[in-house]
Amino acid sequence: MKEYSRIRVLLIEGRARQVLPMSKSLRELGCEITTYNGSKLDPGYASKYPHRKLLAFCDIRKPEESYKAIKTELEKYHYDIVIPMNDDVAIMLAKHKKDLKPLTTIACTDWPVFEMACDKLRTMEVCMKNGLPCPQTFLSKEEYLQKKEEVKYPLVVKPRTGCAAVGFHIAENEENVITYFDKAQVKYGPMLIQEFIPQNGLQYKAELYIDRNGELKGACVFAKVRWYPIEGGSSTLNETVNRPDIIADCKKLLKDINWRGYADIDLIEDTRDGKIKIMEINPRITGSVKICFESGVNFSKMIIDDFLENEVQPQFDVKHRYMRFMHTDVLWFLKSPNRFSSTPSWFNFRNTCDQIFSWKDLWVFFAFTLQGFEKLIKDTKNRNI
Repeated sequence: MKEYSRIRVLLIEGRARQVLPMSKSLRELGCEITTYNGSKLDPGYASKYPHRKLLAFCDIRKPEESYKAIKTELEKYHYDIVIPMNDDVAIMLAKHKKDLKPLTTIACTDWPVFEMACDKLRTMEVCMKNGLPCPQTFLSKEEYLQKKEEVKYPLVVKPRTGCAAVGFHIAENEENVITYFDKAQVKYGPMLIQEFIPQNGLQYKAELYIDRNGELKGACVFAKVRWYPIEGGSSTLNETVNRPDIIADCKKLLKDINWRGYADIDLIEDTRDGKIKIMEINPRITGSVKICFESGVNFSKMIIDDFLENEVQPQFDVKHRYMRFMHTDVLWFLKSPNRFSSTPSWFNFRNTCDQIFSWKDLWVFFAFTLQGFEKLIKDTKNRNI
């Protein structure tokens, strides 16, 4: 603990749910924790675990101003290591990792590898080249047109970068593919055309850590058991699963691209052939990482040990745990026709933690709920305008 007590860690941004288990575990190690927040209702500000809580500027719509504000903070106060919590900040800091090296260490892989991992087309290209299970993906619109006679519809047209299903479109025929592809490319940037995987199988997340020497030192796989919206959305209940096959495929993918550090990989079960197929790499701490900590895999310690050039101790012994996101699991219950027949039962709270709620850090739940209502009101006003 004494070795960790001199380490100053900055977590950006505090509005991300993953800041809660990260700040808790880092504080338990003895590190000094600072969170970078946009509101006093952010989990990173409401939580009792950070030692310091900043209210500072960070806006996805203004990346240059955001980077300038972050850099100013790094120049003003010394941080040994900065850990990005969401996609936008991770991209920003990875791009500037070399520039920031005199000030701090950014806990993400180097930009050329990071950029490649963010590109869904390049990720699929690596998978197909190395025989890893993934959806059939066309490397260009021209390749799709050359092979269109072999294609089975529907197909998916989606942006090569980005998240939250923005720009995702299911096309039922060639005309729809081409029309949407051309229009979407103007709005969202480079697009890809891909086989559609039926949404009737389980979805998985694999969390892995590759140390500075290129060795896999930790892994946790969990399944999305319930989700909202019920026709396809973010998980409301996750369950850890023992899937060494998934770990092996994801390890090979990360090794093939020379990855270092933490990675989150999305996968889906294709019920047509029973294979678990890789969909994309998310090069940052996932919002659901708390289930990993609760099941015995401490990614915070791996990050700090790697920074200190300590031997990163392997962590593969994953206990069986469930994790709910009660705010949306209530909505699932209200909307789902299976509300009384789901497995596990919606009313079963055994062996289960919540993404936000904790008796030891109670104010966060209320702050997060208030922030949700605030956002809902703001979005409603915007729609009315």
